[in-house]
Amino acid sequence: MEHGARTQNEKLDIKTTTCYMCACRCGIRVHLRDGEVRYIDGNPNHPLNNQGVICAKGASGIMKQYSPARLTQPLMRKKDALRGEAQFEPVSWDVALDTLEKRLAHLRATDPKKFALFTGRDQMQALTGLFAKNFGTPNYAAHGGFCSANMAAGMIYTIGGSFWEFGGPDLDQAKLFFMIGTAEDHHSNPLKIAISKFKRVGGRFIAINPVRTGYAAIADEWVPIRPGTDGALFMALIHELVAADAWDHEFVARYTNAAELLDMNEASDTFGLFVRNGDAPEGNALFPQNHLWWDTKTNRAVAHHTDDAEPALDGRYTLEDGTPVAPSFALLREQVGGNVHGAMGRGDHRDSRRDDQASRRRNDPGEPRS
Repeated sequence: MEHGARTQNEKLDIKTTTCYMCACRCGIRVHLRDGEVRYIDGNPNHPLNNQGVICAKGASGIMKQYSPARLTQPLMRKKDALRGEAQFEPVSWDVALDTLEKRLAHLRATDPKKFALFTGRDQMQALTGLFAKNFGTPNYAAHGGFCSANMAAGMIYTIGGSFWEFGGPDLDQAKLFFMIGTAEDHHSNPLKIAISKFKRVGGRFIAINPVRTGYAAIADEWVPIRPGTDGALFMALIHELVAADAWDHEFVARYTNAAELLDMNEASDTFGLFVRNGDAPEGNALFPQNHLWWDTKTNRAVAHHTDDAEPALDGRYTLEDGTPVAPSFALLREQVGGNVHGAMGRGDHRDSRRDDQASRRRNDPGEPRS
């Protein structure tokens, strides 16, 4: 980018827009001089996100426009160059499109599945996926599939939304905050603002991450687990919560799929999948309306979220057609080894635990008495 001499007739302007340097989508102000971007800062009037804060990555967004390495025309591998040598030469759009047309036509006529399509971080993944499916290949992916789409899908299916669509954790109402393996560039500015406020009012912040950088560096406690052991740690946490009956029964039943029934017929093609009511439409695929609960008041299967129903979270049951079923939470409990407390409340559980300890002491003469 070349700049001429400064004059008194420069046209200065500010444009408000959204930063695309990460998934955070902070509000930014782009400062222009005679139509050229001069610098970028945070938009202090942005009501929902960064409130004027900007990170170094966001400020460097100017290089998306003016980087000398930015691609401005198609490149093709040189004729005698080998793959991996990074030997390219610029070609016209006509040459590039003609080459693509011939290669894609050949693949589609012979074996479309040999065509693989990958795109970077963009907002066109629905269209590229539609193109790949119509072309006839299942081999397409984008940045999100290797980054955070799995996390977003998990949060959508469990709590109804992922952080960048519906905001971050509700730290205004929290006293304890666990951060588990969060990348520094995701939800960075809003989360930094929220954590700063959270810690100032006495909140406790625990970071679980193999590396103590960024967020973990300011945590009250850092848990440096070994890479690849996340699942074991979380299963252990779930085991303790279930075994101690220290979980919110009402929330789990109402806002998760824990009470929805699974097909337990091992000979069935739908073994292990949610039982569906064939007479009801699915509706929203992210929140199917044809799943079932087992109502403990009427002792029968009902549509999930039926008014006045009390869904079972444990036990095994049989549908009218003979299909054996179980709530998904019952299988989770079996997987983590948590004991079933049935209708016992937390006080009953603590009393039963003391009774068990007293019984063990009576049966073990070598154990000191208190």
